[in-house]
Amino acid sequence: MQENITPKELMLKRIRKALLEKRDNPYPNLEDTPLYKPKDEIPEILFAEQLTAVAGNFIYCENGIEFVENLLQLADRYKWRKIYCWEPELQELLSNYEFPFYQTDKDFEHAEAGITLCEALVARNGSVMVSNGNSAGRRLSIFPHHHIVIARTGQMVMDLRDAFKLIKDKYGASIPSMISTITGPSRTADIEKTLVLGAHGPKELFVFLVDDFN
Repeated sequence: MQENITPKELMLKRIRKALLEKRDNPYPNLEDTPLYKPKDEIPEILFAEQLTAVAGNFIYCENGIEFVENLLQLADRYKWRKIYCWEPELQELLSNYEFPFYQTDKDFEHAEAGITLCEALVARNGSVMVSNGNSAGRRLSIFPHHHIVIARTGQMVMDLRDAFKLIKDKYGASIPSMISTITGPSRTADIEKTLVLGAHGPKELFVFLVDDFN
């Protein structure tokens, strides 16, 4: 007598059977297989191109003096008065050149610019990887209208896989609870299908790649 079975029950039966059957992994080397084809581009150039394509701003500096000089020009252009920096390393650098900034979150609701470090720069898509493992935490890269990211040349990687390896090497088993990537300024097209920058976060993103802070 033919079993009276519904299509749904038949599907579930097949799933149970498949789960019970032991099969060899058809892709044993999947994690070691490159996700993208190798590129000949220089990562720094590729990152600058990709970041600019999503309305970000890329500035390369050879040393700390060039960084501060460029930061002064930006502050003058945008009339920044409330610039926040919570990273001790960057605070020391800015203080050495008498650059004014807020070390605490006093009047943070009026913040105009936030200066943070990052975990990595991903050249493939022009993204900045950040986490709450740095002193800037979760707020400083999101709340101010202008986000300024400082990275060293050693933090430039080609793909996300390389970026996660940097994080694993840095933190070991104590991986930060928040890891995110930023690709250009905040944007949305929900309002009448018109692209609006700065809708849910910073409307300007500046990425400084500094070769040597000394």
